[in-house]
Amino acid sequence: MDAYRAVVDKRDQRIFLPRPLAEDTLRRILQGGRMTGSSKNREPNRFVVVRERERVAAIAALGPQARWVAEAAAVVVIVQTERHEYDAGRCAQNMMVVAWGEGVGSCPAHVDEAKLGALLGVPAGLHVNRLIAFGYVDPARPGVPKSVARRRLPLGELAHFETWRAR
Repeated sequence: MDAYRAVVDKRDQRIFLPRPLAEDTLRRILQGGRMTGSSKNREPNRFVVVRERERVAAIAALGPQARWVAEAAAVVVIVQTERHEYDAGRCAQNMMVVAWGEGVGSCPAHVDEAKLGALLGVPAGLHVNRLIAFGYVDPARPGVPKSVARRRLPLGELAHFETWRAR
């Protein structure tokens, strides 16, 4: 899959098949995160990889909007040595795009960061930034209905060339 297709075709996935990620696939996803650039090359991102079913379920129970995380094959929590939202976002997107290219679905979720840090034993002084759930998706499962499929503003409404132009 080429980079353009991986970015443009990627969809967040919240329903996963009950099967573990292949070890080499998981390592490629993590490598995609590791190779992400960072401000002043500080490399603030660290990963806690959770595959144990009981712990994945405990993570899902930390937030009402994260219940679906319980079905993920793996959860990657980005923990930072210094808080850099931008660097964490770049890292998360890289991992999700690599996953999509590997045939793995993903979606970020939000839960209480302090509770998540306590559950995972994250030491004081480090910052739990975000979590991403990963898992294989059923290729036979119907996609998003065309009525709600990928609505986006037209490029002509988003992009201004040379200067901002009123529409």
